[in-house]
Amino acid sequence: MTGTEVLEGRVRDENGAAIAADLTSHGVRVVGTAVVDDTQASIEAAVSAALAGDVALVVVTGGLGPTHDDRTMAAVAAVAGLPLDEHPVALARIRDTMSSVRLRASDATREAAARKQALVPRGALSLPPPGTAPGAVVAVGDQTVVVLPGPPWECMASWVHAVQTDRVRALIEGAGGGAPIVLRIAGVIEPEFIEALDDPMWHAQGLEVGVCAKPGELELTIRPDDAVGRSLEAHLDLVFPGAIFSRDGALLEQVLGAALVAQGQTLVTAESCTGGMIGARLTTMPGASAWYLGGVVSYDDAVKRELLGVPGHVLRDHGAVSAETASAMAEGARDRLGATWALSITGIAGPGGGTPQKPVGLVYVGVAGALGTTTRELRLHGDRERIRLRACTMALHLLREVVTG
Repeated sequence: MTGTEVLEGRVRDENGAAIAADLTSHGVRVVGTAVVDDTQASIEAAVSAALAGDVALVVVTGGLGPTHDDRTMAAVAAVAGLPLDEHPVALARIRDTMSSVRLRASDATREAAARKQALVPRGALSLPPPGTAPGAVVAVGDQTVVVLPGPPWECMASWVHAVQTDRVRALIEGAGGGAPIVLRIAGVIEPEFIEALDDPMWHAQGLEVGVCAKPGELELTIRPDDAVGRSLEAHLDLVFPGAIFSRDGALLEQVLGAALVAQGQTLVTAESCTGGMIGARLTTMPGASAWYLGGVVSYDDAVKRELLGVPGHVLRDHGAVSAETASAMAEGARDRLGATWALSITGIAGPGGGTPQKPVGLVYVGVAGALGTTTRELRLHGDRERIRLRACTMALHLLREVVTG
């Protein structure tokens, strides 16, 4: 990934993770990633170092475009020992795209920008530009360099075109590594998992087991996906009964959505301390409208009373952060919005607002359904963002447990 703004932390590198995940899912082993600044020397050094590592594929994102600091294509050409040529098909595509965008620039400036972006290493395959900057697939001897634009949506759209090219498709199909088993486990922490794996048998079998701790979950990758790998999965089922909620890498919200769709059920949310984070997370899923009706962000007590119907005496006697209020929020949301299930959450995310009786990190979750309401108290630690993220995940897990029985 190129970009001074990424290196300095002003922009998050989404591209590296997305491309690595896609390659891994196709059995391609990713051996490293790097972030460098926008100077051509830094880009050349990073590409040269990657190629020297005897890898089959190097993917470079960012640094394509009309500005003075868009130097990636020139850097890749220099490393490959190839001149830059104006690609006529790329130029036509860029002109067509730019003609549909209102720009405050003269015709001469627009044409200069188009011609700069149409330069690719000689013999390279130019990729259709999702925006105005086309990527390219460049052969460097037996190795391949794929150059992609930096904005995440452009990068991944261009990557789709790249993997459809003969050269990249053949590389992926010939990887032969096989995708790993991907398991997601709820309610298990890393020390518990390490203890479960503390048997020389698993290490002697040649398994590669990776564990990634996420808020409220563990993500496991097991290679290879064979009889031994599946026997470890069965072992984990025995040690942690009911904890594996995803066996194909599906995210929590995907698992939950599939369960609701399978049962013809719907969901609404009532959020306080998370401020709509649960609803936002659910609606990232394509097709969420089939099972998620919507939600209420009831940050203030007046909204809890007026929109969700939380009784005033509940708020007065137990407080906004209480099991009673979480229960009333869920029941009010379910009744007023007409869903099968309602999920509520209320708590103290901090850094202020806590008391000895109700400290920062105290969160209550409620799930209301046809047979009644379930509540759960959470005691979470960390800064405000971590508390909110963990609260969202653990609330969704409570809902999953209740919905799936």
